[in-house]
Amino acid sequence: MQKEKTIDHALRATWQAVAKMYNEQASKHDSTMAMAFVLLMVDKKHGTPSTSLGPLMGMEPTSFSRILKNMEEKGFIYREKNPDDGRGVLIKLTEFGFEKRNISKQHVTQFNDTIRKHISEEKIKHFFEVTETIDNLITNKKIF
Repeated sequence: MQKEKTIDHALRATWQAVAKMYNEQASKHDSTMAMAFVLLMVDKKHGTPSTSLGPLMGMEPTSFSRILKNMEEKGFIYREKNPDDGRGVLIKLTEFGFEKRNISKQHVTQFNDTIRKHISEEKIKHFFEVTETIDNLITNKKIF
């Protein structure tokens, strides 16, 4: 089987290229792609429970905790007791975190705009249909 002709190879190679591109941009701002995605996922007004952020990002708790610790040390986020759940913690953005969030958002927007300039809306629609189908097949354990 030629790796260039397998769907999983195309997905992995493309995602690795995207991740490398985003990490190169993030490093210019003393950040990482993972940190940038956290900044984009945190609710701007109310913060987001730390327990829901990790699963949203598809990360293991240990890795996610390390990212949050680094972000807090860099002054991107702070933790606040969750008023709705005394045991929980909300992740909130600092002013510096909002600045970094805006930079991250600009990069994501630029990526999407550039892709949309080079690929028709019909093909993009098919791309999302394909990725959704793959995700559903995996989620519903229809492959293995």
